[in-house]
Amino acid sequence: MSLVGNLEDLGLGEILQIVSLSRKSGVLELSSRDRSGKIIFKAGQVIRATATTFPENLGDLLLRGGMIDLDTLKQALVVQQGKADGRRIGDILADEFGVDRDAIDKVVREQIERIVYSFFGWVEGAFAFELGEPEELAATSLNPLQFMLDSGLNPQWLAMEGSRLIDEKRHRGEDQEEHGESLVDLDSLLAEVKGETPPAPAAAGTPSAAEPGGYRRGFLLVDDDAATVEQIVSLLKGRGARVRAFTSGQAFLEAVGQADPETTTLVIDLIMPRRDGSGVLGGLELLEEVRASHPDFPVLVMTDHPSNEAEESVRRFGVPALLPKPTRGEIAEGAGGAGLAELADALFSLTGQKGAPVTRDKHLFNIGVELYRELGEASGLTPQQSRQSPGLHLLRGMLEELNNPSLGGGIILLILRFASELMNRAVIFLVKEKEVVGLGQFGIELQGESADVKVRNTRIPTREESLFSEALSGMTPVRVTAAGSKWDEYLFNQFGGEKPQEIFLGPLISEGRVVAVLYGDNLPEQKPVGDTEALEIFLSQAGLAMEKALLERRLMSSRAAG
Repeated sequence: MSLVGNLEDLGLGEILQIVSLSRKSGVLELSSRDRSGKIIFKAGQVIRATATTFPENLGDLLLRGGMIDLDTLKQALVVQQGKADGRRIGDILADEFGVDRDAIDKVVREQIERIVYSFFGWVEGAFAFELGEPEELAATSLNPLQFMLDSGLNPQWLAMEGSRLIDEKRHRGEDQEEHGESLVDLDSLLAEVKGETPPAPAAAGTPSAAEPGGYRRGFLLVDDDAATVEQIVSLLKGRGARVRAFTSGQAFLEAVGQADPETTTLVIDLIMPRRDGSGVLGGLELLEEVRASHPDFPVLVMTDHPSNEAEESVRRFGVPALLPKPTRGEIAEGAGGAGLAELADALFSLTGQKGAPVTRDKHLFNIGVELYRELGEASGLTPQQSRQSPGLHLLRGMLEELNNPSLGGGIILLILRFASELMNRAVIFLVKEKEVVGLGQFGIELQGESADVKVRNTRIPTREESLFSEALSGMTPVRVTAAGSKWDEYLFNQFGGEKPQEIFLGPLISEGRVVAVLYGDNLPEQKPVGDTEALEIFLSQAGLAMEKALLERRLMSSRAAG
């Protein structure tokens, strides 16, 4: 299992809090421009961090702090190489050379903090979180001077402090980048310890990685369809463009307020909901707001349903023409590649710049390693990790909405909204003591009767065998197929009679028990449910939000009674 995506969609602060609350172990890889880094977690705590911008190792830090000298470091390395018992260099220095263990831990802790805080300045790039066992992930065989904590640091505290420090630097106008400098040539030192010939230094003037090609203008793009956004962004970035994309009109307008009209072109999709959730010409509403508040920005409008009336409407706001794009169906079926390429050509042409040519037989719409290479950047992420986790673009905004939902109903609606991005049908079941009861749904279509009424009348005993049994007993998300029990047959009949190929069941846990279960499938299409990692994260946070809301209600009741 893994969670992958862009830092523009989900910031480091949110990632740290998610891992902390879920108490997961694994490694988070980060990549931005020509920089890369890692944060390693053990049971939700940060035990190690590395970055290419901090080449220092533990030997560097102890030497700089005057805690050891170079001869002591060499002797400790001899012990480490000779015994090969897996001990870290800090333990050897403390156990056999009398260096203060608390002082070593303090140095390691401060260095991990510095590295993690520096990542908060990486406002764009890619990330990948991969689950794994701590022993495997914390292996230090590649660098015998690497440092690591046993107890770990609280990611939530790191998230709050890192955000505060970055905000202060931005306010003061300071450079957000931090860099370390290595005092120890580790390769030469190890070669000396082993009695080998030290490696020759790199020749002067060796060319470095190519810098990204500069373009005079970047793009801010808004489109409510996540699949379309992902592919347009991938295509533009693949041609060397700077682009930020949004599926929310409010987030788009906030970004416009911080952008520079001299270097940024706005791209708005015409067919999307209005700000209040009604209608279909939300793009026209956004265009009107942009022209009223930010008249200096050049604006382009795209649509998959062009018409004379729509074109006349956008012309009133100074937009010369509508740019055609493929329909959602064409994009979903993989038939929109040529149309997207033409859209990208038009965007570059109308902004007076040329995008880098793209070879058709390459991964045109994949975000990750290939695109970073085209920009002259080394991402450090594997092609597998470069794939964006479905639903990730929603996670940040939906987590923010969880902060102030109305109790129960608001949280349930948010869960259904999230699920609608990943599967064709979903039903929320309320879990009572003796039965699960249908509560709400989307995508269920029945002939001649109300699907909402049918769902609310669906009841399955919790103590009898059904497809819910594993999710209720294990209290973890599961994927199941119909086992043929009488209650499975009953459920499918309630929902129209057809059996799905695969079913996702995600429990909502509050106060240590399952209070609701999300059922999802892809009928009428007979295909399995895709990647649900982002949805599973949201369900875990929704349970915590429900606990918080319940606690606040109890506190208010007790105060009123007092």
